[in-house]
Amino acid sequence: MDPIRIAIIGIGKIARDQHVPAIRGNSAFSLAATVSPHDAGLDGVPHHASLDELLEQGPAVDAVALCTPPQVRYDLAAQALAKGIHVFLEKPPGATLAEVAALSARADKVGASLFAAWHSRFAAGVAPARAWLAERRIDKVSIIWREDVRVWHPGQAWIWQPGGLGVFDPGINALSIATHILPRPFFLKDATLVLPENRAAPIAADMLFRDTAGAEIHMDLDWRQTGPQSWDIIVETDAGPLKLSHGGAMLSLPSGTEHGEDIEYAGLYSRFATLIRSGRSDVDTDPLRLVADAFLRGKRETTDAFHD
Repeated sequence: MDPIRIAIIGIGKIARDQHVPAIRGNSAFSLAATVSPHDAGLDGVPHHASLDELLEQGPAVDAVALCTPPQVRYDLAAQALAKGIHVFLEKPPGATLAEVAALSARADKVGASLFAAWHSRFAAGVAPARAWLAERRIDKVSIIWREDVRVWHPGQAWIWQPGGLGVFDPGINALSIATHILPRPFFLKDATLVLPENRAAPIAADMLFRDTAGAEIHMDLDWRQTGPQSWDIIVETDAGPLKLSHGGAMLSLPSGTEHGEDIEYAGLYSRFATLIRSGRSDVDTDPLRLVADAFLRGKRETTDAFHD
């Protein structure tokens, strides 16, 4: 079977650090091209300044991975789908729920695969955590996702703009795990979003969710953490506590602790290849929906101006 010819659109840090190695490490794909009006391409790989230019001048591609900021993703995805090209959407899958729904309908109509890729769901501890929790009573959940924005997002102005999500850009990773491992749906009850006076997106958020059986889920997001970073989910159950740490890579159960290798993006591309080969899509918007609810229902507080 011939490999799937894929182009990466947006060749910034996440594309270079994660997407390129994952594609090159998966025999189901061949990296056919890169696209960016700003960043240089890769040695030995055809590079174009725009998707228009790639589609007009080649090489031919079967799929694209959109690694651009979410605010510009819809038009690129719609253009690719119009050509019957399969589309991989980095997280979050779009700037709004409605545009992702429109893309999903278009993909179904043209018979192309659309994949909303939640990389944290493929962290080593997530699948065993989901299996263990399926048989437990959930009493309480705490999510602590605190990191230093200056370390992880230096100079990324788009992330502070409307649609860029601010602290929810990493926080949505936690929600992608929680919506996957918890056995019941949950919904927002209260939220406070903290916005720097010179930014349009929050630098911190405190949220309270409740699942359909009444268990409370508290979420603490903050981009002002210095020193050790915190990416933890703690689930109190009738069989004792479960803890996912290091963004889902480490799983601690009453019986002991397991730590797995970094397989997130390798898992994503394995899933994408399976979707393409089987003619299916995977467009779960639950994590984005919860973030949208936070912006819809949350109270706003203003804090000191933030400067990179």
